[in-house]
Amino acid sequence: MEMLQRLWLRFWDSLSGIKLMGPIGIVIGLYLLVSLVLGIWWSQEPDPFDVQPVVIQTAEGAEKPVVGSATVLTLIKITDTLLQKSGGYLSNDRTPPGIWLDNIPNWEFGVLVQTRDMSRAMRKDFSRSQSQSTEDVDLKEAEPLMHFDNNSWLLPSSEGEYKKGLKYLRAYEARLTDPQQQNAQFYARADNLRGWLADVSTRLGSLSQRLSASVGQKRVNTDLAGEADARQSTSNAGELEVKTGWMEIDDVFYEARGTAWALIHLLQAVEVDFSDALEKKNALISLRQIIRELEATQGTVWSPMIMNGNEFGLLANHSLVMASYISRANAAIIDLRTLLEQG
Repeated sequence: MEMLQRLWLRFWDSLSGIKLMGPIGIVIGLYLLVSLVLGIWWSQEPDPFDVQPVVIQTAEGAEKPVVGSATVLTLIKITDTLLQKSGGYLSNDRTPPGIWLDNIPNWEFGVLVQTRDMSRAMRKDFSRSQSQSTEDVDLKEAEPLMHFDNNSWLLPSSEGEYKKGLKYLRAYEARLTDPQQQNAQFYARADNLRGWLADVSTRLGSLSQRLSASVGQKRVNTDLAGEADARQSTSNAGELEVKTGWMEIDDVFYEARGTAWALIHLLQAVEVDFSDALEKKNALISLRQIIRELEATQGTVWSPMIMNGNEFGLLANHSLVMASYISRANAAIIDLRTLLEQG
């Protein structure tokens, strides 16, 4: 009798556990379902936007864009989109579904690198008339804030620092477009543009190499090519095996997508602000071709995953396709820099 009683009590305890787990299981299931839907929604890349400069009324009654306003406003809009898109800024998320996502955080990093490069170029070159001139008071505060750690989630958070940077960028833009303010300038010169394009070319060259290495390649070591007396810290083999890790292929792909998305808008703004310098060098067509190459990188990815087939295999290799567009844009940028250097 006692044995039967013990068996009954044990059975009843197990039933009570099942009854308790029922509501908990339902809550967990609903949470996971909502997280899945949110994850799909948050994984959508932002749409492109129109680049519009600030237009002022001149003394003669004609409308004229403020030099530099298109570039500054575009940088502000890119940074604001990074923070305000669906799901907000995801790179530093520590809870589902953000912690499960990696494509959009890598896209965000590609965009962030371009905002950092442009904010540095504005502080270092665009806002200064010469090397001995004084830095702009707002840009010298904004630039280091944009270089804050992209993965910090608490005290201070990445979003908080980037929002502070936005406040300084907006303050610079307000002073730039105020006719009464004389201490905020933007110098749209060919040499300034060449300096920023050099940074862009370096970024695109690195991305092109990482994308091309998705299938693994043997490359001749050209680190010291072109100069007989060149030296390096440690010696490398004459032939290198280069391959992007299997788990990094989609990361590099979406970083390239974010980089190209930001550059499309920044180059469109450059076309507005540097139009006189570009026309003088007969370089507008070259700039527009670069934008066209980068726009091709934003095509819809119909595959549920980033494919990594061989160069001439049955399956597609999305990384090699992206590398083709990126390298062509980079080659055009190199040509554009050469064109701007000519008298």
